[in-house]
Amino acid sequence: MPNTKARVQATIDFPRKKSHRSCKAPPTISKDSPSPKGPPLSPRKRLAGENLCNITQYLQCSPSKQKKENQPVTPSKPRGRKLEFVLSPLKRSPVKLDILADKSPERTPFSVHKGDETPRSKASCWQTARCPPVGLHKKKDLWYQQTKQVLNTAIPDRILAREVETKDVTHFLLNHVCGEKPGSLYISGAPGTGKTACLNWILTDLKEKLGASAPIFINCMSLRNSQTIFRTIADELFGKRKLKCRGKDFAKRLAQKLTCQGPMVLLVLDEMDQLDSKAQDVLYTIFEWPHLTDSRLVLIGIANLLDLTDRILPRLQARPKCKPQLLNFAPYTRDQIVAIVQDRLSQVPGESVLESAAVQFCARKVSSVSGDVRKALDVCRRAVEIVESGARCQAMVKSKSPVKAPCSPGLKKVGLPHISQVISEVYGDRMTSRSGSECFPLQQKLLVCSLLLLLRPSKVKEVTLGKLHDAYSKVCRSQQMSGADQSECLSLCSLLESRGIVWLKQSKEARLTKVGLKIEEEDVEHALHDQALTGNILQKGLQCF
Repeated sequence: MPNTKARVQATIDFPRKKSHRSCKAPPTISKDSPSPKGPPLSPRKRLAGENLCNITQYLQCSPSKQKKENQPVTPSKPRGRKLEFVLSPLKRSPVKLDILADKSPERTPFSVHKGDETPRSKASCWQTARCPPVGLHKKKDLWYQQTKQVLNTAIPDRILAREVETKDVTHFLLNHVCGEKPGSLYISGAPGTGKTACLNWILTDLKEKLGASAPIFINCMSLRNSQTIFRTIADELFGKRKLKCRGKDFAKRLAQKLTCQGPMVLLVLDEMDQLDSKAQDVLYTIFEWPHLTDSRLVLIGIANLLDLTDRILPRLQARPKCKPQLLNFAPYTRDQIVAIVQDRLSQVPGESVLESAAVQFCARKVSSVSGDVRKALDVCRRAVEIVESGARCQAMVKSKSPVKAPCSPGLKKVGLPHISQVISEVYGDRMTSRSGSECFPLQQKLLVCSLLLLLRPSKVKEVTLGKLHDAYSKVCRSQQMSGADQSECLSLCSLLESRGIVWLKQSKEARLTKVGLKIEEEDVEHALHDQALTGNILQKGLQCF
């Protein structure tokens, strides 16, 4: 039988755990101490002493960084990253220059200080110093900048040469809005005659007197079509998407809202002639609102057409009550343009940049063409930019040249040549290019000829794209040339619009898009008669084709 006696198993003597409390002194580390042999144990099999747990660590440097040999390493306290920011910028003071000039080995201007994360370089130190800009804050440059700023086309602080019109508009607002009397006013005039600027200035001046009747200002050029005007008015009156109804019922719902009790509503429609439709029902509806029973609407319409109410809206003549009051803004004269430009220039302190003869010449040219004061301000501002650019280029050349040239005695002013250059380049004949007539494509010339042939015998100033394309096709066939289709014709009209020759009024259907000349017919005819092909086409006329 097998022996069943218990056998005495051999015991394994594990070393006793050493506690860090029993360690009286930390072990000294020396260079001559032998390194442990064999592969290192895993962290789980290491002892507490070997795993260095709960034992104060002593950081040691490499031998190359120890200054003194055989010296015990002193424990260093662990510290985190410390950032120090200089609160005050570097100023170029004498004290600071003395510090920078000090070249002692203990502290140099670009040495690494205690607590810095990274050493400061020479470039970053000099970048903190503010270097004065070269030629930007000089007195001459400041005069040019201020002159260009006052010559902008924004709403001015005061309205000049429009005292009668300002008085009429103010009387209308006080009589109807403050007197709670509904009515309508139609303001007409050429572009740049101060219609919108004058009205905005009056509304700002009468803001306290108007009280709760805050004006609703809508520019009809931003509308996609004429029918969206009703939704836009509803959003301005009651909030966006608050008045919910069908598109065709917006006019009726607005008429109901405008006849109920409440404060007076002042509605201003700029570029009102953009609301024309097939039967002009949109314009008729808007002009009838102020004359409804218990209406509280005061309407002010602004447009360029002088005879909008007579030619486009003839039914208003049959209803005298619905006919609005008329106010026309005449084009600015030469003296008025001079007064406006001089008033703007007087806001700049010091010497005037524009010569008096240059202002007179600009006013004479602009008043003879259109009387648009915005064009006069643009011409003067562009001339100032040309002079300023020339002065800067001249200053840069003088600064780079080794020979010092004598400084200019005074400010370089805008004279007659600069005004003449701007008028001839920017606002001159747009039918001819600066580089010659070859830059004007032939297909665009034929399209302009066709438009001129359609507008010349009739008093209508606009045609549809379909009629224009038909006339353009006849002209191309008569000259045995290949013409563009209707979609390409619309692209040609867009290019002509970018040149400032024609204007476009988009429609849902491309064939119903309206096209008209943006410049005088005489100027177009004079430019096209100089060339053989287009001159022959204009001489024969459209009936011969």
